[in-house]
Amino acid sequence: MKERILRRNFLKTAAIAGIGVGVTGMSPLLFANSTSQKKVRVGIIGLSVHTEAFSEMLNVETNNPDISGFTVVAIYHPKGNPDVEFKAESLATWTENSKKRGIQLVDSVDKLLEMSDVVMLETNDGRPHLEQLMPVFKARKPVFIDKPIAANLKDVITILNEARKYNVPVFSSSSLRYVSSAQEIRNGKVGRVLGADAYSPASLQEAHTDMFWYGIHGVESLYTIMGGVGCQQVTRTHSEGADVIVGTWEGGRIGVFRGIRTGSKGYGGTAFGEKGIANLGTFEGYRPLLVAVIEFFRTGKSPVSLEETLEIYAFMEAADESKKLGGVPVTLASVLAKAK
Repeated sequence: MKERILRRNFLKTAAIAGIGVGVTGMSPLLFANSTSQKKVRVGIIGLSVHTEAFSEMLNVETNNPDISGFTVVAIYHPKGNPDVEFKAESLATWTENSKKRGIQLVDSVDKLLEMSDVVMLETNDGRPHLEQLMPVFKARKPVFIDKPIAANLKDVITILNEARKYNVPVFSSSSLRYVSSAQEIRNGKVGRVLGADAYSPASLQEAHTDMFWYGIHGVESLYTIMGGVGCQQVTRTHSEGADVIVGTWEGGRIGVFRGIRTGSKGYGGTAFGEKGIANLGTFEGYRPLLVAVIEFFRTGKSPVSLEETLEIYAFMEAADESKKLGGVPVTLASVLAKAK
């Protein structure tokens, strides 16, 4: 009952901004037809650390049943994005590794779509994501969108609405969501979570809403153990070396994110539940996320609701607004309406 109430209230909030956040996915028949080959062909947009990790696992660990049947066949690496370019040495290594794994490097999204059944967007910059995704949506290819979905809330809303318009399954998540202890907490390890703390590195990139760039990892951890949607407002305390963002959920539950920029850095947190207190755990690599992505491609259903995904970005946008206003409380409804 409570989850239904939270969902209804969030839908009302989203409606303020004119956002459609209903379930996005193909019909079972259409999706089955799109992935009916013995090997499902994966196309990746963007060459990055995640591209390297995912393509290695998919093209080398071919006998593992949780990710078998999917092979990366093409990578399109767009030029540009000078603020977040990788070192030339890294790009050269990743390019060589891709060729060794039988992956073709193509010169356009259109070429990639001709060769692929499903798509992973790994461009390490949210600014060009909308432009890169539109051909994918029009081709009706299921797509995993790596963080951040976009550089600002307005573009996040546009992307989610375009996916819904073209009835394309989309899924986006940080790998931190799939830390085993976080999933155990989400699934009831300490009963209902009454409050939680989470922390992660939070380096900034001036073209992105502050927490979108890297703090999203810890924010996604916080949302995972808090159980999803329901945050009403946030306040943020900012300094050069750290941020503390306090979110107030319905019913008075409090979730806190600490973003770290100086000193020792790491990932973790604590959940305070009705039946116990549990540590959040730390980063366990990219494989748990990849398993979730492959299951998404198999079913056409995102394991994370669009409501929760959207609220995570609204939380971070509200935190950015709170910082600009000197740390006053900012509601998620207000930033959603502003982003319309």
